[in-house]
Amino acid sequence: MLLLLLGIIVLHVSVLVLLFVSTIISQWLSSPMRSADLWQNCTSGSPPETFHCTPSSPNDWLQSVQALMILSVIFSVISLFLFFCQLFTLTKGGRFYLTGIFQILAGLCVMSGASIYTVRHTEWYHPSENLSFGFTYILAWVALPLALISGVIYVILRKRE
Repeated sequence: MLLLLLGIIVLHVSVLVLLFVSTIISQWLSSPMRSADLWQNCTSGSPPETFHCTPSSPNDWLQSVQALMILSVIFSVISLFLFFCQLFTLTKGGRFYLTGIFQILAGLCVMSGASIYTVRHTEWYHPSENLSFGFTYILAWVALPLALISGVIYVILRKRE
């Protein structure tokens, strides 16, 4: 039972790390000379080691992606906190519904944010710039099924003595 509990916590923390990295790091779109994310656009300067970064454009769609990614991190943190609270206060045989709901909400926020970014990124960056999706964009999509699986596990999980 302790091993199952440890596995669930490791899965949740790994989802949380993936969400943090995909929200913060500047690699949603990248090319050899440029990288862009939710917060800033960076281009390489005259020496290749220097980058000049500017804030991203104040586009409504981009701001919605920013908000959804931040909400996913917040929901996942709340879910982890609720799991530890319910672990000590839930009665025997009770299910972790509240924890699971918040984790599923985190997954749905990631799905919505990454979907909006996928569809609307051509409005912020012209296709002729030859940008490809970066590793943090992929991490956001990897976090989606892990968050949903984690949420379903919480909903199914029963507390035992």
